[in-house]
Amino acid sequence: MTVLALGPEGTFSHELASQVFGHAVRLVPTISEIFRLVESGGAEAVVPIENSEAGGVGPTLDGLLLHRVFITGELFMPIHHQLASFVPLDEVRVIYAHPQTHEQCSLFLEGTGLPVIHTSSNAASAQEMLDSPGSAAVVSRMTAELYRLPVIRADVENSPDNVTRFVVISAKEGKQEGSTKCSILIDPEKDRAGLLYDLLGVFATRSINLTRIESRPSKRGMGSYIFFIDIEYSPACREALLALREMADFRELGCYRELEVPEWRSG
Repeated sequence: MTVLALGPEGTFSHELASQVFGHAVRLVPTISEIFRLVESGGAEAVVPIENSEAGGVGPTLDGLLLHRVFITGELFMPIHHQLASFVPLDEVRVIYAHPQTHEQCSLFLEGTGLPVIHTSSNAASAQEMLDSPGSAAVVSRMTAELYRLPVIRADVENSPDNVTRFVVISAKEGKQEGSTKCSILIDPEKDRAGLLYDLLGVFATRSINLTRIESRPSKRGMGSYIFFIDIEYSPACREALLALREMADFRELGCYRELEVPEWRSG
């Protein structure tokens, strides 16, 4: 089975997918294209869903909303960012960084007082740096090695505990044996007083722990939202979902477990 990941070479998605799935990884330029290909069948994919510093990844949440796919596993990756340049920091005129990278390294970047230009990926930041004398780029260590960029400041992320959660998506629902978490998407359709209280009460009254809840615009107009909820898997989950069905439309995104990563070289 082919495994898709966000390209080009050097993204954290590429690094993680390669470590877990080896040489079966195919790189795709956008997350939206990844979801389209997975939904059509014949491939699975590894996509980032949230970061401990920057929060939810919008394109992945939109992909789960718009495409009929399932989550079959999750992985956690420590994230470290490096400042690369061919000149010392006091000679740098501009820094290139992906928007999420910028957010995760905001304290350092704001401290430099330098303008930051956003790019589409770590690899794009590296390429822009190569084409722009006197510039720098915030990239992963893998990207720096691929593009042969000197690292002048290591680990410039805001927190040393910076972690990104990735999920494996597939057109087919995964096996539930051994699952530790389930994800659902709730579309209330109509707003009313006490709506969220009632929805969450379905889980609270059954002592089911929610590990994450995030709202996302439904794209039907201002004030209309979809809720993404992760819950700890338990025997009471099925009963809770049956009760929830009487209150709102929802879609089960899958029950799954955390997958092991063979080794870490990220930095």
